[in-house]
Amino acid sequence: MSFRALHLQQLPSLTSATAPAAALALFRYQARRCAPYAAYLAALGCQPERVQQLTDIPFLPIEFFKTQDVRTDAAEWSPQETFLSSGTTRQSRSQHQVRDRQLYRQHAARIFEQFYGPLTGWTFLALLPSYLEQGNSSLVAMVEYFSQQSGQKQPAFFLRDHDALLAALAQAKLESGRRVLLLGVSYALLDFAAAYAGWPELHGLTVLETGGMKGRRREMIREELHAELQQAFGPAGIHSEYGMTELLGQAYSFGDGRFHAPPQLRVLLRDPSDPFSVSETRAAGALNVIDLANVDSCAFIETKDLARLHPDGSFEVLGRLDNSDVRGCNQMV
Repeated sequence: MSFRALHLQQLPSLTSATAPAAALALFRYQARRCAPYAAYLAALGCQPERVQQLTDIPFLPIEFFKTQDVRTDAAEWSPQETFLSSGTTRQSRSQHQVRDRQLYRQHAARIFEQFYGPLTGWTFLALLPSYLEQGNSSLVAMVEYFSQQSGQKQPAFFLRDHDALLAALAQAKLESGRRVLLLGVSYALLDFAAAYAGWPELHGLTVLETGGMKGRRREMIREELHAELQQAFGPAGIHSEYGMTELLGQAYSFGDGRFHAPPQLRVLLRDPSDPFSVSETRAAGALNVIDLANVDSCAFIETKDLARLHPDGSFEVLGRLDNSDVRGCNQMV
């Protein structure tokens, strides 16, 4: 059996104790077989066989996904789909070439169910207009898959049709045994909340914001955004998702701004002024992500986010490094 097959076979059962060994094995594999990553490591003078702990791994700057074909064993496969980051005409969009479209969807579903329970217990409704309009969104693909697997009666996406969404919310709340998840980009949720604040259809939901004003509204800190949303949706905490185009995994916050990740997704912090000073004990710094589902791309990504790490492994996103693009699913300043 190939390394890829063995790695994917063990992926669902990884724990916080077994994930580090899997990460080191995947690093040595990708250091040889992901051409852009191998070239980057060579330029640094890194000898992969000498890397013995996670903090010694050089993480690939996320900008590589804008200019390079970041694929492992690229000669052996063609992508089944390509995810693109959100962007404007003035910004190039990151590309994530996906070898197996079902791998992403099934892995995302496992993570969601770990934290929220079976998909069949939910109705998924979404306000993601900018993602739908730009196309090739991993977030849209995830929500579409979740709604299909849930067996729900309502359509998942409403673009800007707030009246239709309100009717779908009312209908979904009548179905016994199901909870309702309203997921949306921040500005779209705010627009919907402004139009229907105080309506009973907006209460009793789980609201999950994915960040992003996309130039449609002024940027807000998380506490201000969530306080405004709670005025329309009720006092329950506003949930959040942390994910990005270059990843196949997600982390979730349940209302307190602290993101919780599965064992297959590990975050480490670095000194913002030194990309190679990665630490497992640093309390605040720039965010590096190990995504063990990224076996066909690169699992070791240096992001431009600033974060605070808590002793239980949860993390807060504090903002962006200076001069970096505002992007991703949840990049709250």
